[in-house]
Amino acid sequence: MPKLKIKKGDHVVMLTGKDKGKKGEVLKVMPAENRAIVKGVAMVRRHQRQTASQEGGIINKEAPVHISNIALEDPKDGKPTRVGHKFLKDGRKVRFARRSGEVIDV
Repeated sequence: MPKLKIKKGDHVVMLTGKDKGKKGEVLKVMPAENRAIVKGVAMVRRHQRQTASQEGGIINKEAPVHISNIALEDPKDGKPTRVGHKFLKDGRKVRFARRSGEVIDV
């Protein structure tokens, strides 16, 4: 499995597709499939059978999107950015936005 630079809880921007430009939070990352589920993006309608714990009917939910179609949102200006890694003075390895140099992991 490849190491992904996007993690659960990150704020990302859609780069391609019908939701291009939309922003959302990563709910789940699936490294085996190189996909992620982003809140409010790539919405699909699914038929769901009623069970004891769930209500049945047609529900809206997020579909997984390919990692290459999303980019991390720059904390400074909200635009898409690439991700880099660097070591801080105290020895911690953190991710930073290549666009602005702002540290993402605090």
